[in-house]
Amino acid sequence: MIEETTTGQITTEQPGRTAALVLDRASVAYGDVPALEELDGVVHPGEAVALIGPNGAGKSTLIKALLGLVPVVRGRIEVLGTAPARARRQVAYVPQADTLDPDFPVSVEQVVMMGRYRKIGWLRRPSAADRAEVAAALEQVGLARRARDRFGTLSGGQRQRVLLARAIAARPRLLLLDEPFNGVDAVSQHALLEAMAALKEQGAAVVVSTHDLAIAHLACEEVCLLNKHQYGFGPTESVLTPERLRATYGGQALELRGDRVIVTRT
Repeated sequence: MIEETTTGQITTEQPGRTAALVLDRASVAYGDVPALEELDGVVHPGEAVALIGPNGAGKSTLIKALLGLVPVVRGRIEVLGTAPARARRQVAYVPQADTLDPDFPVSVEQVVMMGRYRKIGWLRRPSAADRAEVAAALEQVGLARRARDRFGTLSGGQRQRVLLARAIAARPRLLLLDEPFNGVDAVSQHALLEAMAALKEQGAAVVVSTHDLAIAHLACEEVCLLNKHQYGFGPTESVLTPERLRATYGGQALELRGDRVIVTRT
């Protein structure tokens, strides 16, 4: 949670807890083009934050900045106590669409083993312990029985679960998920949510971009509302309000239908 001192400065620690992620008046840009401006917030180990905003709002850009792939031009971003690029070995990332060709002859087990390569190196053979980590990760996402199947034969939701298992196998301290629930079936969504909860219980922090307000309520302690600027960052219940959502979505027609944000261009 965000805490402020009497001088307005953000406090990044709570007693006995070091922040996993700190945004301190952070602005990022692509060259001379501003992408995100004046972001403030803190996420601690074992917590998740949902990034919510319209398409093009900068959610994926923020995730790239947390990986050290987009420069911070003002303020600072701190990941696991250091600069984003230096923390990358302790961070796992699940993109919207993986670059793995579904026709490439690689098994589910081999895809998940890729998550271990940072620890074992590309030239060393996986140990029994590495294989056990892969098996445990597949069990965690409910795909242990598909370990020997070719990755490309799985459904889209199942492939997303394999990519999450790959991230789990890396034993990250911070997990970044870019729209992981898009187009997945109910079974896969449930498995993804359970895996996120298990990682949080193990002390990992999670950042997940989503358009689904139910996901934010079910899985996240914090919400960050984005549309180039920050429209709120804090506890889910207090930040995720109709008024703040309408401000975030700005010049677009927005309807709150249950736990969904329905948006049409104006």
